Amino acid sequence: MLRVAVVGSGPSGCYTAQSLVQQDPDVVVDVLDRLPCPYGLVRYGVAPDHEKIKSLQNNLRAVLEHERVRFLGGVQVGPGGVPATRLPELYHAVVYCVGAATDRHLGIPGEELPGSWSATEFVSWYSAHPDAADDGFVLGARSAVVIGVGNVAVDVTRMLSRGTAELSPTDMPQGALTALAASRVTDVSMVGRRGPSQARFTTKELRELGTLPDTEVTVDPAELALDPAYTDPTGLPAPQRRNIEVLRGWAETPPRNAGHRIRLRFFLRPVELLADAGRVGAVRFERTAPDGQGGVTGTGRYEDVEAQLVLRSVGYRGVPLEGLPFDPATATVPHLAGRVLREGSVAPGEYVAGWIKRGPTGVIGTNRSDAKETVTSLLEDASVLVREERPDDPLPALRAEGIEPVEWTGWCAIERAEAELGTSLGRGVVKLPDWESLLGAAHNSAP
Repeated sequence: MLRVAVVGSGPSGCYTAQSLVQQDPDVVVDVLDRLPCPYGLVRYGVAPDHEKIKSLQNNLRAVLEHERVRFLGGVQVGPGGVPATRLPELYHAVVYCVGAATDRHLGIPGEELPGSWSATEFVSWYSAHPDAADDGFVLGARSAVVIGVGNVAVDVTRMLSRGTAELSPTDMPQGALTALAASRVTDVSMVGRRGPSQARFTTKELRELGTLPDTEVTVDPAELALDPAYTDPTGLPAPQRRNIEVLRGWAETPPRNAGHRIRLRFFLRPVELLADAGRVGAVRFERTAPDGQGGVTGTGRYEDVEAQLVLRSVGYRGVPLEGLPFDPATATVPHLAGRVLREGSVAPGEYVAGWIKRGPTGVIGTNRSDAKETVTSLLEDASVLVREERPDDPLPALRAEGIEPVEWTGWCAIERAEAELGTSLGRGVVKLPDWESLLGAAHNSAP
């Protein structure tokens, strides 16, 4: 029997486990996660008001409930937990599906001012990630700038503009709901350094901004006109053409007196965050122009946009893993069809899938084919891997070393506790926001 550890229980980890048990009846999989809760960014990255995407958890749940798959939450791999060198002693193969755990920085003066955050930190807060900071994101803010024009940027812009009535039915933690309900942020600018034809958001997400109650979306027609593809979009792929149509409609709509305003800005590159009374007070942008080769160049003209809250949404980045090679240029683990490469040679029994393998690209479904490629490589190696003897069950060995995983019954207890919390608050399911409450619920795992 081939025993495999999958490190990470997000989509890439679950699809890897699914592919393994589907393709080989003699595979047993332990899915390890640092958190006591499964599903990765589906639980902690998808916006709480996107119930359809969040329902993907039901598909991932079916994988983790498979008779040859076992979920082991609360297991840190690396410093402070199970040494990475220990896993190959307990399993025939280890597949790392740890995603891209940090965010990219702007690298400009003032970026570390109070009030300046990554969008990842903001998303973690309103998604109840137990590591999230709770440091008054919106406290005292009247206007916000979101730097970036991808779907995450649209998500955080929407969360800043939604009212309590729309957010209360979601699983947003009570603390975040209370803070957003009290927020005085009325103006949100979402800013891209390039043009509308190069924005990364999808049309469905973009249109959603226009459906928010008491919210006006404005676009400067002069900024749109700077993009050659805006005036002649016939050569653009269909998704970009649809984006252009939505933006054109907003640019041609007369202004109205709404309680919230979302401004979509283009061809502005952040160059500095300006301080006001010791925290961020504005963002200085340089006007850019197309360079004719798909990029932009600075024009030497600047504009300051007021903001007491700045959220950068310029991409995720992988981080080095203890004991594994790492390419800092791509922020990924070097591999050959999912097989980890050490100094150009395949490392037997070590594999990667998901963002740590290919970088933060694609949509959730992209992880399925990515995982299948890695699993194909692993199963091709199986006859060699099983020659090494491994424990019949690694769990007793982990417990002997002081690791007490949260098993599936513990996760089910967390789900029950979140349902009970929501009932007590007059809401639906409400997420538990911190380690203490999660682990306390997990250890109360009696049905």
